Amino acid sequence: MNILNEIKKWAEQTPDHVCFQHRAEQLTYQQLDERSNAVARWIEETFPDDRTPIMVHGHMGTEMPVLFLACVKSGHAYIPVDQSVPSERISLIAESAQSRLIFTSSPESLPALNLQAIASEQLKHIQSVYQGQQPEADAQVGAEDTFYIIYTSGSTGRPKGVQIPRRSLESFVRWMTGDFGFTSEDVFLNQAPFSFDLSVMDLYPSLVTGSTLWAVDKEMISFPKELFASFAASGITVWTSTPSFAEMCLMDPSFTDTMLPELHTFLFCGETLPVTIARKLRDRFPKARIINTYGPTETTVAVTSIEITEKMLQSDQAFPVGACKPEGRILILDSDGTEMVEGQKGEIVICGASVGKGYLGQPEKTAEAFTIVDGLPAYHTKDVGLLKNGLLYYFGRMDHQIKLHGFRMELEEIEHVLSTCSLVKQALVLPVKKGDRYDHLIAMVVPEDAPFDASYKLTNAIRKEIAETLPGYMIPRKFIYQPTFPMTANGKVDRKALLAEAAQ
Repeated sequence: MNILNEIKKWAEQTPDHVCFQHRAEQLTYQQLDERSNAVARWIEETFPDDRTPIMVHGHMGTEMPVLFLACVKSGHAYIPVDQSVPSERISLIAESAQSRLIFTSSPESLPALNLQAIASEQLKHIQSVYQGQQPEADAQVGAEDTFYIIYTSGSTGRPKGVQIPRRSLESFVRWMTGDFGFTSEDVFLNQAPFSFDLSVMDLYPSLVTGSTLWAVDKEMISFPKELFASFAASGITVWTSTPSFAEMCLMDPSFTDTMLPELHTFLFCGETLPVTIARKLRDRFPKARIINTYGPTETTVAVTSIEITEKMLQSDQAFPVGACKPEGRILILDSDGTEMVEGQKGEIVICGASVGKGYLGQPEKTAEAFTIVDGLPAYHTKDVGLLKNGLLYYFGRMDHQIKLHGFRMELEEIEHVLSTCSLVKQALVLPVKKGDRYDHLIAMVVPEDAPFDASYKLTNAIRKEIAETLPGYMIPRKFIYQPTFPMTANGKVDRKALLAEAAQ
């Protein structure tokens, strides 16, 4: 499979079919092909003999898929950056990637960057001037070249750029389109921001099968009445989201198969799927299949899947996350790298075609996590799991990295930003569970000479300062102030004691 050729095929066979819709804006397959060709040709002429990654800054507009394809058609990896990402983080990404170009739909929100910025009006001009032109046939990214780079949370306070080559993306799309039976008649929900790799689960399977992608944005999600009106008009057949988003929708009794009568598949990834949510979905959408998946960003979205059965729904036990996809292999290793026997817990190690190329510009971190096992590229997830009867079971993290409402984050990164805050002397971040999932974050803070009787003012001031660096989903919900932190016998901060205190 050549993913670009597959998308072009639909531009030739069904040129007027809508491939992407956001609110009243529609993009057809012909428009996607022609506009991305024009921009790719401009990139070639403007940046000859250059293959540095290109940043694409925006949200859910129709220009996003156009720009993604324009980048890879001209031989550049793209870096999706959502509009919600703080300016300081954008600066860190630009510095890390050494990008020379950024496309943006909101230039006023960008920090000062040492690169060329192309805003929406300039983009329209480029598409007009280069209309009908095509990039060089051999310019597109090769099978081993990086297709996209997703920046995730890093323990040092600097985000890590996960490089996914074209061969890994194509392996993922082959699995999705081959095993799940999607067709050109499908309509995929696009709810996750493009800077979150869950969006890849709907974007490329949709485009490769000639389907339609129906995008909902942050503003719509904030107003359920508007969101559900969009759903009712959408004809969505394939639902892709985190379980948390589905849980939010289930709070409204109108979220049923009456609202979405054509919906036949729920695809969940990004966090644990609770039995309670799956049961409610089966009650509301009795004809739809519910599929649980698992996989970190470093191994291209997801590598396992399982359809939830009635028998599994009747059990109170946690669901498995499924069997490994073709072209992949799951190993469970102990701390010495020895493979565990079936049924024993250890670190989940993912091998095969889905494994990415490592972290951009961070060879030491890449060497720690990416290795070769039995001749295959492998990624050491630091997730705990076990294999039983060919199915993988997931039991959480080995370190301080968690997933909260589908967003993966390093607690150490949040602690680092808090600790550098002018109002904070020392800080720890504790994740709080609700059932079998993380529900929110608590910040334990030793303040820098601040009165405790004004803690609400202090909290607002800290939140305002750290919001300049951290996205909203990484800012703790609750702040608890301490004169000092308790210590364990070996001289470390006693996190368990702090979490017990926070729970009181």
